[in-house]
Amino acid sequence: MSSFSIVNRKINPTRGAKALKPDGSINSNDRVEIGPTDAAFAEWSVLGLTPPNLERMRKTRLDRIVQQLRKRDYAGVLCFDPLNIRYAIDSSNMQIWTMHNPSRAAFVSADGYVVLWDFHRCGHLSDYLPLINEVRDGGAGFFYFVAGDEEEVIAKEFAGQLDDLLRRFGGKNRRLGVDRIEIPGLRALDDLGIEVCNGMQLMEHARAIKGIDELNAMRCSLATCEIAVAKMREQLRPGIAETELWSVLHAENIARGGEWIETRILTSGPRTNPWMQEAGPRRVISGDLVAFDTDMVGPYGMCADISRTWYCGDGRPSDEQRRLHAVAYEHVMTNMALLKPGVSFTELTQRGHKLPKDFVDQRYSFMMHGIGLCDEYPAIAYPEDFIPGAFDYVLEPGMTLCIEAYIGAVGGRNGVKLEEQVLITEKGHENLTKCPFDPALRS
Repeated sequence: MSSFSIVNRKINPTRGAKALKPDGSINSNDRVEIGPTDAAFAEWSVLGLTPPNLERMRKTRLDRIVQQLRKRDYAGVLCFDPLNIRYAIDSSNMQIWTMHNPSRAAFVSADGYVVLWDFHRCGHLSDYLPLINEVRDGGAGFFYFVAGDEEEVIAKEFAGQLDDLLRRFGGKNRRLGVDRIEIPGLRALDDLGIEVCNGMQLMEHARAIKGIDELNAMRCSLATCEIAVAKMREQLRPGIAETELWSVLHAENIARGGEWIETRILTSGPRTNPWMQEAGPRRVISGDLVAFDTDMVGPYGMCADISRTWYCGDGRPSDEQRRLHAVAYEHVMTNMALLKPGVSFTELTQRGHKLPKDFVDQRYSFMMHGIGLCDEYPAIAYPEDFIPGAFDYVLEPGMTLCIEAYIGAVGGRNGVKLEEQVLITEKGHENLTKCPFDPALRS
């Protein structure tokens, strides 16, 4: 064991000594753990939603990683991706910052032993997580900002710790899954004879099937998102800036214990075509379409990824605006109807709704994609983007997908973006999205 390790107690001594929140977390005003606010719990209760049991959700996730490790005969997996760390041990620390400053890492052995290397002097942030066996202070940061010209020295010291862990838990098995790593770290592992394997594939497949508690967390996050979207709708009026409208989603999410938003895609009028433009200072004009994609990481770190397009003003949308919306709606609903266990990803590409010719060139990136803590495996491509052999798998119960459509002709003034979030069930699918479509564009 490292001399700078903190060994976590297997049982949190504060459990049972204090009142608990509906998700099983400690109800303390001074707790370290982040999570939903009282307002969020109250809203979910009114909606009849059940929060996740966090203790059970964390154990289920760890068990899925162990299952994948044994399936691939890996001695362990090393994660630097903050979302993989979050999935593996539910530990969160500066997630956006660590996405571009990889200073945290987690190791999970094939026996379920967990080591967390946290940012300097941050071990206290994970005191409430008894599944973490050791917390090590620093050591995983060997990128240039923190290590400077000593990157290789620090990376070698870190690799030595991994070598010790593999000898301790893997015996002769030197196969280590790694999701992503700085170049000096990869070279240091290679020099020690550690066989670096595809840890990102392992983690994506572990994350693909959601247990009951993850689904409950997702339902809660979606409810928070849809409450925020409704407040955006209340604020939509001629003269509001795109950024002002977009800020409502952020504010309402954070106020309920949500965490962050992956993109800033909300546009209006001619900025709805082509897609992927980001919210800017443009002020919405009466008669404009306003389109957005939430990409919202809400409570529990679960992503609520839905898209809507609204008409702004008291008039009637043009025939062209309503036609674009009708095509987008048909595209999403037709593709959603294909979803059931056993259907191959290739079959979804082949059998999916065919876009009218005018909209092919500006098609969205994917027909569908997995969803959990963020956009996840699988990616279901359009026929034009299909990569043979990339995803030779089938839908399974417990998978969650987002079904997408962007409809806008090259050179057109308007574009429509729609997206629904769906669960694959034992017999088919369930649309988890409750957010209404704009009735003005559906008439």
